[in-house]
Amino acid sequence: MKHLRRRQITALATGMLLAAGISFAAPASAAAVKGSARTQTPLVVNARWGGHYTYDRLVIDLQGYVPQVTVTPVSKLVYDGSGKPVPLAGKYFLEVRLHPAAGHDDAGQNVYKGPKLVKIYLPKLKGLAMTGDYEGYVTFGAAFDTKPGYKTSTLHGPERFVLDIAHPNVC
Repeated sequence: MKHLRRRQITALATGMLLAAGISFAAPASAAAVKGSARTQTPLVVNARWGGHYTYDRLVIDLQGYVPQVTVTPVSKLVYDGSGKPVPLAGKYFLEVRLHPAAGHDDAGQNVYKGPKLVKIYLPKLKGLAMTGDYEGYVTFGAAFDTKPGYKTSTLHGPERFVLDIAHPNVC
């Protein structure tokens, strides 16, 4: 009899703990907020760079989340929409395209506070331009004197896209 009673109490306690755990786990309103935050277009707010011993680094800061990013070698840089050439000196270029993304808020006010066009004096990275903020795409162009070897990554808290450009022949 005592054994049966102990089983009943254990089952009841387990059920109560499971019910309490489910109610604390993720209320429906929290799940809805998280889902809606992911559907909002991430905002590109800054671009910055730095030189390190074995690589140069380009960082694009975002509010929201890091969207899909494509990095493509191109023969020349042009401004999105107009097709006008970007005045950055270099022999090699990378186009960095974020989608979905915007450099402006819903009211049309710029939230991007970084450089629009800048010459850079690092071992590999020689220039950067914001070449587009149009219809859900934000595009940057990077200029190099020599063919860039690169890798990409994302960092969180705050959200960032990172492009590391390797220095050749570093011992």
